Amino acid sequence: MKKIFKISAIALLLVTSFSCENDEQVTVQASTDPQLISPVDGSAYELNPANASNEATTLVWNHAKYSVQTEVNYEVQVALSGNDFASYEVGGTTTSRFVTWTVEALNGVMLNLGAVPFEATDIDVKIKASLGSNADLVSYSNVITLTVTPYTTETPKIWVPGSYQSDSGYGSNWTHSSAPKLAAVEYGDAHFEGYIYIANNVIADSDNGFKFSTQEDWNGTNYGDDGSFSGALSDNGSNIGANAGYYKVNVNLDTDTNPYTYTLTPTNWAITGSATPLSWPSGPDGTDGQDHDMTYNPTTKKWEITINLTGGNEIKFRANNAWSINYGDDDASDNLLNPGGGNIAIATSGTYFVELDFSNPRAYTYTLTLQ
Repeated sequence: MKKIFKISAIALLLVTSFSCENDEQVTVQASTDPQLISPVDGSAYELNPANASNEATTLVWNHAKYSVQTEVNYEVQVALSGNDFASYEVGGTTTSRFVTWTVEALNGVMLNLGAVPFEATDIDVKIKASLGSNADLVSYSNVITLTVTPYTTETPKIWVPGSYQSDSGYGSNWTHSSAPKLAAVEYGDAHFEGYIYIANNVIADSDNGFKFSTQEDWNGTNYGDDGSFSGALSDNGSNIGANAGYYKVNVNLDTDTNPYTYTLTPTNWAITGSATPLSWPSGPDGTDGQDHDMTYNPTTKKWEITINLTGGNEIKFRANNAWSINYGDDDASDNLLNPGGGNIAIATSGTYFVELDFSNPRAYTYTLTLQ
């Protein structure tokens, strides 16, 4: 028993001695920080969505050096200039000494930082080095500043909050989040369009009516009538009123236009065409009333009708028994309505439930459901 005890004690001493020697050997220190060497400080980039997959730039740095040979983790940190990295976006992670940004990737970083599309914005970039999954022994590179002009492919919109919302199925009055929206064709365009349902007459006064807002809150620019009630807008102008109806709304905020303007066009929708019982409207202007009127459903926010349609023929949708506002479909596979678009072919005869949906501005749709 004594021999066994002596052997165990010696083994424990050897293990303890070996562990102490090992602890001294694995002491690791960063002897050199990483150093960003490319791109050049002050470089500028104007990003273009047409080149989204192209390389925008490649960040290159010298390796951080530690007192042992080991793999180093790197994180690219990007912040708006002037905030000293109080908040930042991660622009890439790697164990190599470079990160390549595509145009799309750099643009995403810029938008996440809150940069305004199409405005040159300064950003600060640095590299964080660390060891292991716990990111131990952190060191940082020098900081370089880049000027980047980001873009967005999001369609610009404006909101139409007002006192008509509650009665018309758009949530609480004067609430942007549930208010109808108008949309431009693309970013940079300032001609907005959409459809709005107003259930009851709205007389404009200090509490009633509606306005056009450039943001989904009151912190942007809010346009009202300039007081002439001739369709001209001004910043913080008077509330706008309207009679009950379903309106095609257009707002022109083009900077070349003075003043900005709006139009409210009442619309009542119908289906027409050779596939319908009344066929195409006749007469020189096509306004003889040979349309099948649709009904607006305020719950679904869609126009609807149940109608017999004849296969091998065609239909279109038009407003106010006239061709000045009409929609067809230029691509039958998407069910998207195109202004003045092609006739819509009906393949099979039968009774159809037809719906028109104008609730998504400039992305209007229709459905034909065979009963």
